[in-house]
Amino acid sequence: METMFERSQKVMPPVARRATTMGVVKGEGSYLYSETGEKILDFASGVAVCNVGHNHPQVVAAAQKQLADLIHGGHNVVYYESYVKLAETLVEISGGNTMVYFSNSGAEANDGAMKLAKYVTKRPAIISFKGSFHGRTIGSMAITASNAKYRQGYEGMVPSVYFAEYPYLYRTSYKAAEGVCPSRYFEQFDELFDLIIDPYSVAAIIMEPIQGEGGYIVPPKEFVKYVREVCDKYGILLIFDEVQTAFGRTGYMFASEYFEVEPDIRTLAKGIASGFPLSVVMAKKEIMEKWEPGSHGGTFGGNPVSCAAALATIDVLQTTGINNAKKMGIYFKKRLIELQAKYECIGDVRGVGLMLAIELVHEGKKPAADLTNSLIKQALEHNLLLLSCGMYKNVIRFIAPTTVCQEEIDHAIEILDELLAKMS
Repeated sequence: METMFERSQKVMPPVARRATTMGVVKGEGSYLYSETGEKILDFASGVAVCNVGHNHPQVVAAAQKQLADLIHGGHNVVYYESYVKLAETLVEISGGNTMVYFSNSGAEANDGAMKLAKYVTKRPAIISFKGSFHGRTIGSMAITASNAKYRQGYEGMVPSVYFAEYPYLYRTSYKAAEGVCPSRYFEQFDELFDLIIDPYSVAAIIMEPIQGEGGYIVPPKEFVKYVREVCDKYGILLIFDEVQTAFGRTGYMFASEYFEVEPDIRTLAKGIASGFPLSVVMAKKEIMEKWEPGSHGGTFGGNPVSCAAALATIDVLQTTGINNAKKMGIYFKKRLIELQAKYECIGDVRGVGLMLAIELVHEGKKPAADLTNSLIKQALEHNLLLLSCGMYKNVIRFIAPTTVCQEEIDHAIEILDELLAKMS
């Protein structure tokens, strides 16, 4: 009998190939169940989508109830309860001085955020960061700089996009005292504005508060605060792409809480609705009120079932998920540091909450993409699903659900320990 992967090859193009060839038939909590009967500990979580685990009963019940009432109304046409209630909830948990617009995907939300910034400021330019990933639409590709493959074949891009350096301190070439962010990361903005783009022509600076695809890179808090200061100085809008970092992933509802920096615009997706398509452009009220009718739109944004699932997801996070993510994140990171002490190939352990990663290296910090690929492949053979990331393809990211327990973390560590011992 053919597997799902084998069947897919006859009807899907090469671009549809993904991280594994595994077919799955069911998800529950921290586990996936494969078409061949294996129970897989899933520390990919659909790439940070299933933040309260697979098929959480509360989310399933909310979606089923909404399915019976209304599947699609069309938010360009009518209003409906789950749509309005979710907007009210998001405004409340973001401090009360925001407004939201619903879309379908993270890339679409980032396109919308750029449109909003340009529309309101009447400025043409956007500054993004090297190592960033913001999506695969034509607009979001233009501000993505973590892999040339994403852009290959699609030049030229949306114009007036400029890239700054993100403080990847494990691999920085700039000198600084231990634990201090090198001054070059701050000074680069003056150079950019003096030599390349007038700051008063910049509509927005967009950044991931923690880079995801670029390697789960956590910047120093003082850097994030400085970017806020730069934006304030020149009237530039600060956009936080929180597509991967929000909804409990870092042990906070939003990663901005960890950095103690509020953006002007925030984009949300992935973990918001436990797998139902939904994304959000969220911005300060005074900005959103300038976004006039007809300036942006879309057919499927704010789907009733997706919104109902999102409301249930947020309730789970506020009740238990976020607190558990903080607690289990501390424990998980501790266990990864213990592995690092045993194996020289683990060059760095980093992350916040349950957004964690290890960077694998050969002697002299040379990126070990070969070791990374091998470890991920063998982990799956031991029924542990992991994903890689990083500009050098040598980072393993751990994206356990916020509902993960200590026993599941210990099991993953045992698998990694066994495999690393054999590789060593």
